[in-house]
Amino acid sequence: MALVGIMEDYTKIATLENEFEAQLLESILLERDIPHMLRSYYDTAFDGLFQTQKGWGYISAPKEHVEEIKEILSDLREKNADLLP
Repeated sequence: MALVGIMEDYTKIATLENEFEAQLLESILLERDIPHMLRSYYDTAFDGLFQTQKGWGYISAPKEHVEEIKEILSDLREKNADLLP
């Protein structure tokens, strides 16, 4: 019951592109002790169909962490773009 009240305070921040990005982001957020929730769009009934249309999933967190998480995600995406051929 208490979890429902906590989750209502969470805001959807961004759509994540893939599982690798989600894992990297979560690792950084855990290291920095930033509360968050990752939600995958994967659905076994449709064998991941929605992930090809919507992205891997999304990140949500309390409003006071939104800007910090957006900055971290932006930095991750910028660094990963540099690794592409």
